[in-house]
Amino acid sequence: MVNTWNSRRAGVLSWLGWCRERGYEGPMVPAWAKRLAVPDSETPARSKVAVDRLIARREVHLREKTLWRMLYETAGRSEEILGVNIEELDLAGRRCLVKAKGARTKARRRGQSREDYVLEPVYWDAGTARLLPRLLKGRTRGPVFVTHRRPGPGKVVSPRDVCPETGLARLSYGQARALLDEHTAFRGPGTGWDLHEYRHLPADSIRPARHLARRADTGSRPPRSPQVPRRQTGPGTEEGPGSGSGTEDHRIARRAQTDERSAGAA
Repeated sequence: MVNTWNSRRAGVLSWLGWCRERGYEGPMVPAWAKRLAVPDSETPARSKVAVDRLIARREVHLREKTLWRMLYETAGRSEEILGVNIEELDLAGRRCLVKAKGARTKARRRGQSREDYVLEPVYWDAGTARLLPRLLKGRTRGPVFVTHRRPGPGKVVSPRDVCPETGLARLSYGQARALLDEHTAFRGPGTGWDLHEYRHLPADSIRPARHLARRADTGSRPPRSPQVPRRQTGPGTEEGPGSGSGTEDHRIARRAQTDERSAGAA
């Protein structure tokens, strides 16, 4: 809401300035219509240690591990990453093109498809590069992230959202959110992590300089807005053990350590 107000206000002021430069009379912006201060985001920034320990848990499926790692390394939105198809991946370059939020259209006409928008590249790092080939298992077409069941006979699904080799449908945002909550909710359903939290970087997990340089070269959007600080949670922060989401991070860490001891004993 605040960002929308500031952007609309800036657009009006720009137009009024254009009118004054050309001698046109225009209204004045009232004095009360001031620029609003951008509040701090309440979205927690998960530490890299907490994300690594969550993905290392043995009961987490390979599909979820790949999705969470890819979301964290690309800083992409969940809808963007879930909407990627295998034929759009550049595994050698560790990149793919996505339809970003508010993507600019190539042409104004009815019935626009995904290809009618200007796509933006996102890049991932070594963690996602190791997991993707294992997840695909030789598949060459269709959605990267699919469900474990085929769609029912009465469900209408776009051909792009179905794997032509297995018949499995694309994993939806609601399903991905429920899976993440299932593995991180220690105080009951709905109290776990949110997919949006993977987009925010804490101070101890800045992505490699090579990754950020590629974004700058291609003009892709930065992982987060620098003027909106994020509230970091996890080990080594003010929200450590016994407070808020930091407690959840430590519970996940202890659970992963218990799994490792059990595997060693076996």
